[in-house]
Amino acid sequence: MPYAIVLKCTDETATPVLDLWREASRFESAPSMQALNYPPHLTFAVYQDIALPSLFTAAQKAFVGVPSISVEFSGIGHFPNEMLVLWARPTDDRVLRRIQRVIHDEIDPALCHEHSRPDCWQQHCTIAMKIPTGAREEALRWAGATPAQFTLTFDVVDCIRFPPIEIIREVKLLP
Repeated sequence: MPYAIVLKCTDETATPVLDLWREASRFESAPSMQALNYPPHLTFAVYQDIALPSLFTAAQKAFVGVPSISVEFSGIGHFPNEMLVLWARPTDDRVLRRIQRVIHDEIDPALCHEHSRPDCWQQHCTIAMKIPTGAREEALRWAGATPAQFTLTFDVVDCIRFPPIEIIREVKLLP
């Protein structure tokens, strides 16, 4: 069962992403993001197998004394997987990359999923993750026509196990 270090948005700034989830779910057979029962988030690292103390230590070092993080988003990107994935694109990733670097300084990046490694990681906030081939073109047209400009305030760091998502450690960031 995989583990991850995740930054989530639990306040009212999440509304634009929740609206995008609802809009994009029309391209899916079932709403993928609502099914997670988890708020909008950014995933910094995913590990298939890791000692929990190492995961907790990395998260603590990356976020110790860190206040809530406001991230501005502009536009919708996609991953062309078997099922199309749509995601909101941060406009500036320097703070996010700095945090990820601290995590990978603590845990060898070779131990994490290849898409979470520093040279492959695309910072994103997922909007829909199970769009079938038949809805792909329409979903991409919608994504291209949707401005998706908003700012989220990420206020909680979680260490999770999934699926389903189980929070094994939660730390609220400073206000």
